[in-house]
Formats: sequence, structure tokens, C-alpha cells
Amino acid sequence: MQVLITGGCGFIGKKLAVKLLEKGSLTDSSGVSRPIDRLIVHDIIHPEPALPDDPRLTVRVGDFTDPAELDAILGPDTGVVFHLAAVVSGGAEADFDLGMRVNLTGSEQLLARLRALGTVPKVVFASSVAVYGGEMPSVIQDSTHLTPQTSYGNQKAATELLVNDYSRKGFIDGRSLRLPTIVIRPGKPNKAASSFASSILREPLQGTPYVCPVKPDTGVWVLSPRRVVEAFIHAAELPADAWGMSRAVALPGITVSVQDMVDALGQVTESAVVGRIRFEPDPGIERIVYGWATRFDPERGRRLGFQADNDMAEIIRAFIDDELGGDYAR
Repeated sequence: MQVLITGGCGFIGKKLAVKLLEKGSLTDSSGVSRPIDRLIVHDIIHPEPALPDDPRLTVRVGDFTDPAELDAILGPDTGVVFHLAAVVSGGAEADFDLGMRVNLTGSEQLLARLRALGTVPKVVFASSVAVYGGEMPSVIQDSTHLTPQTSYGNQKAATELLVNDYSRKGFIDGRSLRLPTIVIRPGKPNKAASSFASSILREPLQGTPYVCPVKPDTGVWVLSPRRVVEAFIHAAELPADAWGMSRAVALPGITVSVQDMVDALGQVTESAVVGRIRFEPDPGIERIVYGWATRFDPERGRRLGFQADNDMAEIIRAFIDDELGGDYAR
């Protein structure tokens, strides 16, 4: 079986690729566990650092919205697709046309090509809690209406509906995961409005001062890289009948304030690390971030077997172990 990860050279995609190679098999849409003969990691950038050398692995650089690229990366043996490719929240807000071309039109083109295969492949789509916004209840329930207040959130919500309908019609076996803010992301800040939630921890741990663009009482719904990779694989392994009428689910996470994150950093590290943080609120970032939901009761996600992290300190320790070789700048 061939497995495809779009947006696979991002940090989540790379971690997912490594775990899939370790796992070695996935359940196809007929419920049969099949070996992963070929894993295609596709992105518009090269992976840095490079992915491990494995004869099953193919890294291809290109634009997945190009029909020729879709022809090159899809085939009759494509059994599972993890669709992670996207223009991130801040980028989609700043460039509406680019966000629409990649996040919505590109996703629909991908689904149409998968339909044309006639093999009902599994599709795991990386959606976002940005599908919620505006006048929300104090706690988001599984029944809460989608009211996105950004272009990115609207594009994700629209793609969720496409995944639902393509699944209802029997064209694909889809499932959409509404991801919390993923922390701690390695590397450098990106254009996502949520970038601060990783930077406020990552930079001080690496010895770099950081200026946070939101106030300490800003709330965030978070999940670690370890847990989100587990969630993607778990979603792919769940049978179609476990999902019922809705193929979308909000993943369990934990609600923390920025101050909670700083306090956890102080709990795990020495005081000099926390001393590298200062606050200078950016109204542009705050306008986006303050429209996000921060408290959830994802009962359905828990029932389906998805898991959250225990606390912020656990997330910080995992980052130190996974990305910093077990130590940090003191």
C-alpha cells in the first residue's frame, strides 16, 4: 500500500513519517491491515533536517495544487492520505487568494483526484479549532456550531464539509481532526498567529530572548507534537463506522494561559530561562488570537480514544528530550 503525506516536510509531517515507517502498516478502508510499501512525503519545501534513509520513503518537492503533481503522487495503490498541506493562519489572512488556492481549492482538487481512483482511500485531514469563533459559548461542545472568524478558519471548515460529503457518497473514507495549537514547535517562528505559543517556550530554552506579542492572561488550547502524531495514526486506524454521520472531531487538549506556560517553564527549568521573556502586545496578533476558542469539552474525541497531554510541564519536558537532546540553555 502507498501512503501519502501532503505538507509532509513540516515538523508534524516529518514526525508522522518517522512513526509510520516504524509502525510499518496501516488499516485500509476495507479494514485490512496492509504493509506500507511506499511512503510519499510531499511538500513545497525540502525537509530540513533530512528524513531518515529508508527504501520505502520518497520525498517529492512540488505544489500539490498543480494537477500534474497530483498525478505524480497518487495512484491505484494509494490507500491512506494524510492531508496536512496548508497556508497557515496568519498567511491565509494576509493573502486571501493564496489561502483559498491552497487551503480550499487545492484540497477539493485532491479529493476529486482521490475520488477518481475509485478505490475509496482513507483521508485524514488536518483541520483546526479555528473553525470556531465569534460569539461562542464559554465551553465548546461537540454540538457547537462552526462560526470561523478568519479566512483560514473558513477554509478549514469548508474542507471539513467536503470531506464529510465525499465520505457520505462513498468516494473516500475521510476523517477530519480539529487540531489545538501544537506546542512546542521546533525550528523558527512561522506566519501562524499561534506562533507565539511555541516561541515563548522554545526561544528561552535555546538561550534566546523572546518578546511575546500577547498578554499573559491570553488563553490557548494546546496539544503536544507527540500527541498529535498519535492522533493522526489513531484516526487512520479507526474503522469508518466508528465516526457515524460526522467525520470531524475536536481533539482533546489542555487549556492554559500564557502565564501558565511561563510558570511551567519555571517549574521545569532554572529562573534565568524565564527571565528571557518579556511582553509587548501586538494588536494585529491579538485581534486574531482573541477570537479563538480556548475551552473545550471534546467528549466525542475522548470516546473515540484520542488523548491529551497531562499538563504543560510534560509538554516542555518532551520538547527538551525530543528536540534539545535532553538539555537546555541555562
